[in-house]
Amino acid sequence: MTGLVVLGLIGGGFLVAEEIQTSRLQAEHLTRYAAQLSYQMVEGQDGSVRYPAHGPFDERLGYTRLPAVIAHLDAHGFRRVRQARFSDALMDYTGRGYFVPFHEKTRAGLDLADSRGETLYDFRYPYRTYPDFQAVPPRMAQALMFIENRDLLDETRPRMNPAVDWIRFARAVLGRVGRLVSEDFDAPGGSTLATQIEKFRHSPDGVTPNASEKLRQMVSASVRAYLDGEETLPSRRRLILDYLNTVPLSAAPGHGEVNGIGDGLWVWFGTDFEQANALLAAQDGTGEQLAAQGRVLHQVVALMIAHRRPTYYLPFKGREALARLSESHLRLLAENGLISPALRDAALAQPLRFRDLAADPPLQPAHVSKGTTAIRNRLAGMLDASLYELDRFDLAVSTTLDGELQAKVSDFLNQLATPEFARKQGLLGERMLVPSKLESVHYSFNLVERMPDGNRVRVQTDTTDQPLDINEGSKLELGSTAKLRVLTTYLEIIAELHQRLSSQSPAELRKLKIDSRDRLSLWAVEYQAHATDRSLPTMLQAALERHYSASPAESFFTGGGAHTFNNFRAEDNGRVPTLREALQGSINLPFVRLMRDIVRYTMYNGPSQTAHLLEDDSNPQRADYLARFADREGQTFLRRFWHKYHGKSPEQIREDFLDDLHPTADRLAAVFRYLDPQATPAQLGAFLRERLAGKALSDEALARIHERNAPEAYDLTDRGYVARVHPLELWLVGHLIAHPEARWSEVVAASTNERQAVYRWLFRSRHKGARDSRIYTMMEIEAFVDIHRRWARVGYPFGHLVPSFATALGSSGDRPAALAELMGIIVNDGVRQPTLRIDHLDFGVGTPYETRFARQSGEGERVMAPEVAAALRNALSEVVEGGTARRLSGAFKLADGKPLPVGGKTGTGDNRIVISQGHGRGVALNRTATFVFYLGPRHFGTLTAYVMGPDAASYQFTSALPVQILKSMGPILIPHLEDKTAPPP
Repeated sequence: MTGLVVLGLIGGGFLVAEEIQTSRLQAEHLTRYAAQLSYQMVEGQDGSVRYPAHGPFDERLGYTRLPAVIAHLDAHGFRRVRQARFSDALMDYTGRGYFVPFHEKTRAGLDLADSRGETLYDFRYPYRTYPDFQAVPPRMAQALMFIENRDLLDETRPRMNPAVDWIRFARAVLGRVGRLVSEDFDAPGGSTLATQIEKFRHSPDGVTPNASEKLRQMVSASVRAYLDGEETLPSRRRLILDYLNTVPLSAAPGHGEVNGIGDGLWVWFGTDFEQANALLAAQDGTGEQLAAQGRVLHQVVALMIAHRRPTYYLPFKGREALARLSESHLRLLAENGLISPALRDAALAQPLRFRDLAADPPLQPAHVSKGTTAIRNRLAGMLDASLYELDRFDLAVSTTLDGELQAKVSDFLNQLATPEFARKQGLLGERMLVPSKLESVHYSFNLVERMPDGNRVRVQTDTTDQPLDINEGSKLELGSTAKLRVLTTYLEIIAELHQRLSSQSPAELRKLKIDSRDRLSLWAVEYQAHATDRSLPTMLQAALERHYSASPAESFFTGGGAHTFNNFRAEDNGRVPTLREALQGSINLPFVRLMRDIVRYTMYNGPSQTAHLLEDDSNPQRADYLARFADREGQTFLRRFWHKYHGKSPEQIREDFLDDLHPTADRLAAVFRYLDPQATPAQLGAFLRERLAGKALSDEALARIHERNAPEAYDLTDRGYVARVHPLELWLVGHLIAHPEARWSEVVAASTNERQAVYRWLFRSRHKGARDSRIYTMMEIEAFVDIHRRWARVGYPFGHLVPSFATALGSSGDRPAALAELMGIIVNDGVRQPTLRIDHLDFGVGTPYETRFARQSGEGERVMAPEVAAALRNALSEVVEGGTARRLSGAFKLADGKPLPVGGKTGTGDNRIVISQGHGRGVALNRTATFVFYLGPRHFGTLTAYVMGPDAASYQFTSALPVQILKSMGPILIPHLEDKTAPPP
């Protein structure tokens, strides 16, 4: 019986030994099991998939973010139209915590394709990798196996499970047991190359915190090894390739994380990857070549060792220890016959010399167009990711851009900095450019095509090398292009009045009581009462024929004060043009007066009809408006003083305030007793002697001045008057001295009563005129809130308008892309369609996480009457036919010779800051010239020329410049403007 047991044990031992050597049973069963762990692609959102929750590579590639991505894209109108569905076995397997088995990508990143599928942008990370196992120099593969997994490519074991080295694993287990007895016991690691890859790719934080995580790595690596069948030699070669391409090697400033030997050589040592491979693949050389081979080999071995503690060995602290370890491994490689003694000696003679990251940062060259930058920024916002993270996602995006046209337009605009090219395009001359100052002028262009599903951006580019996108990321004064927005609002009001009045008879219209200052309503009533054709199109055309004076002589009360405006051309000053003529000639004053009429219409026709407050001084609403004015005005002054004192110590605040005070005894005493109400006469005397250069007051005079400025003697307003300082500045100084850490919101809350008290004079009966002007200011602000609502409906990008008639001339700012959106509404008969830059997104193509998102189709929103849109198109075409853009007249003709309808609006902006009254017009911040246009029935966009900075003051170009550039671009644009859907003749 004992013999049978012994024989059984011996037989079992042989079977175990055979399995350890051959992995026959593992290969058979794991291959069969791995075949069940499958997935398939299905249409719609019915996929069944389990996304990874952790793992450095799953995080970098974006797989862990997919549940959040689905929610983010859903909020932006994208739906899943195709995704993976796990088999039941794979759902069970991943439910147990194991990693999904598939052939993972060692190199991936963001792909952007244009509307034709051509590549616009392709980011790949890691940057430097081996395409296949054959590209790996044998010396590198041998060194890696010697250090990490010596029998990995044993061809006598075709079914070997590379995830488990049983002998090494047994030693590691015994080592762990030994560590329980003594902490000094040497415990070797049991990891194979396969389990290490599972660890740094998929384990939480890329580490193995416990035995259960090690088991998960071993199981996952074992199943992955048999994905392609029982014979694993190809899989084992792939392990070497994957390890070399993706091993994590810490992170470097200016570069980010470093993965793979190729990137590691370049980042940490400044070594060219291709040259390194050529040196390692060659036979041992002599002289300088052998020295170079030794240097590269030393660096490679050091990186292979550094993987064990990359953040210690590579950045700074552990470099000496890494050098010692790499030198010892070089000796071992030679002792085991893997490298020659000559190569060993050459490597040892080349100490590790790391790149100077401060003097020579490992920056990657960036080749990104503005169109792709805009899309990347939009994607990053949609996916709640940084650009760094976005570029490393396993993501392919199809865009609406026309890559070929984008490249041609960008090249054309960049050539405009060349004098000869600019001359050929007719850009040199008066109100244009001068040859010596071309390089500082930049250009921005976008072209959009109206399609049934939305407005598709075909070109978006500018000539700056800065990340700022002028089209979408700027706020510029674009001058007279604002007149288009004013005219739009005006015609919308006319359409509203038509709807309100057209059903009434002339007799009924004559009975309506309209305030004489509501000129738009008066005109509409008069027109409807006498017109033979009362239809909206005819009324809109009549509205464009209304006359407005172009005289600059009038002073306008707007924005809280009196302002005057000028025309660009002095010869227009005596004219009284129609609005149609004023738009064609871009004459300023008619549009200032039109804006005044729009504001007054809003005042008299809004829900509260606030304009009537100016007529009745007893109306209780007036007090509310005055209180709101006091609060707004008080905050304006308070903020100025806040910027002056914020962040300073109480002592600095006090000194700065007193230094700005004209020193007299009464003024100083008024301030001193406010800031220190408990001070004695003696303390006041010491303060006055200090501030009055030693001048002393008698005891009697000191007592009188002390009593005269007692805290109860003056309120805040009167004390400010005595001290000749703004009372809110005095209050803020006292508050910040007592509360130096106060935030702005706290200051505003604490000063509520003081702000009202400072303006109490407004409520006195003898100041009705002053009250009326303040009430008007608040009513004007409210009117501009309503006007802003109108502007926002048609694409205005900012949250408020400057409450001034100057908004008609561009003072509220605009963006080229927003103007293009307005033009799109006009072209599309008043329907606001979504602006499309992205068609669909594909995450993880070829992986179990593959998901396609496509934009959900939706209808546009009508924001403008079609009759208004038609009237605007007609008016804009007249700007081209006989106005400021007339050089474009007849310039765009299709292949059949048919002229393309063209319209647009020009605008020139000269943005300045005034330093003081003695500096004339001020210092220029930038100069812009813009043309917003439509080209035919489907295309529209903007072209802007601009100069940034103080040098802008020396440029005199006007909007004639972008008009001429657009004309010159005709041969490039026309082939893309043809209607490709039209049948051939």
